[in-house]
Amino acid sequence: MPPSALPLLLYRQVIVCVTVSVFFCFAVACLPGCVTVKVSLWEEPGPLQEKVISGYGPDKILLLDISGLLLEQAPATWLGVGKQVSLPARLKEELQKAAADRRLKALVVRLHSPGGTVAAADLIYHELQQFKQQHHLPLVVSVLGLAASGGYYLAQAADVIVAQPTSLIGSIGVIALKFNLKGLLNRFGVETELVKTGRLKDLWSPFRPATAEEARIMQALLDDFHRRFVAVVAAGRNFDPATAQRLGDGRLFTATQALDLNLVDQLGYLDDAFNRAKELAGIETARIIMYHTADSYRGNVYATPMPQQGLGVLPDPVSPTLALPQFYYLWWPHHPAH
Repeated sequence: MPPSALPLLLYRQVIVCVTVSVFFCFAVACLPGCVTVKVSLWEEPGPLQEKVISGYGPDKILLLDISGLLLEQAPATWLGVGKQVSLPARLKEELQKAAADRRLKALVVRLHSPGGTVAAADLIYHELQQFKQQHHLPLVVSVLGLAASGGYYLAQAADVIVAQPTSLIGSIGVIALKFNLKGLLNRFGVETELVKTGRLKDLWSPFRPATAEEARIMQALLDDFHRRFVAVVAAGRNFDPATAQRLGDGRLFTATQALDLNLVDQLGYLDDAFNRAKELAGIETARIIMYHTADSYRGNVYATPMPQQGLGVLPDPVSPTLALPQFYYLWWPHHPAH
């Protein structure tokens, strides 16, 4: 272990299971007072609890939230302390709890996402599709603002897609990117040394420009992921291959355009999605429920379950994973056009 790693290791060992209490004491004129705030930074997330948001009756509709970037890893925490749960892990836990509830009659997914990694989008799509098939429950996706790229990919698991009239839909495509750090490293006199066993072992390295051969290889990989995306959309929307391919050029559509192109089933809001779910389930009334941990807020149908990855923001640029090739079903318009 390098010596530089020892302080961090010792720090992490010391803070395990510690609860921090922050005391703010202040005096204003003749009214002295003290406010005590207890902040727990290192506790594990608790078990899921059920919260009734609205409605009545014995039957239930579960509202799931999928917001922000779709990533396999958990979101970063403040100063690296505390623990969060990744979106796929949270979704899996919620679906496992839902599977045991015989009163559950339908699922509604509240969706607002520009997409994310290819793997995360495909995993979420798979989990939703598998749950629907195993438990024979209708699934309605309610788009609140954005269902782009991987967000639209996972929406293909739905029986019905309801889009808010001001939403953006589509961006069917794949993107791969990397930073070329060679100029920056040269400026500070930093050189990289590499030993490899294969000519293409350092494919897509951020420490040098990509070669024409590497660009062709990456394009072939993207083309394969794109074919899968188009096939998923063709199956989900009952398109013929030519129509799915024509719509899969990466462009975005307004909700009205998407409706005309059969990319969504109707325009509406969350209430419309709940009504459509009840219709598909053959019920007239239902309680709308969400799952949450003890320290999270679930006051209404728009409450979010956890801090979300920002929209349009890629993972932490200092993360070592950024040096690895990344493939995204992601609408990311910040990249300069070539």
